[in-house]
Amino acid sequence: MSSVIRHVTVDCADAYALGSFWSKVLDQPLHDDDHPGDPEALIEGAGLLFVTVPEAKAAKNRVHFDLQPQDRTRDEEVERLLALGARLVDDRRKEDGTGWAVLADPEGNEFCVERSAAERAA
Repeated sequence: MSSVIRHVTVDCADAYALGSFWSKVLDQPLHDDDHPGDPEALIEGAGLLFVTVPEAKAAKNRVHFDLQPQDRTRDEEVERLLALGARLVDDRRKEDGTGWAVLADPEGNEFCVERSAAERAA
């Protein structure tokens, strides 16, 4: 029998704070047992586990998330995420509407926002 991925674990400085940010991004709640100051925070529906570690982020992520908005455009989603505390790292959106935006979460982990399915179909 093969293995399954139970969680994708993200090392961070503050598990609850970063988990709360991603909880808002994904509109999925943190686990009921998670509270400020806890060393771990889980977004169970997304399989994301945030774990507090003593080391700071030192380099570019080797793995990152590519987000595709479900009920808004890519550009609307970028604006929403910036308002939540993300930072624009690299804007790869093109005049013809293709491309993506590279953002960073509050701890500097990069992720991309791509076009929605409706935008791709148009």
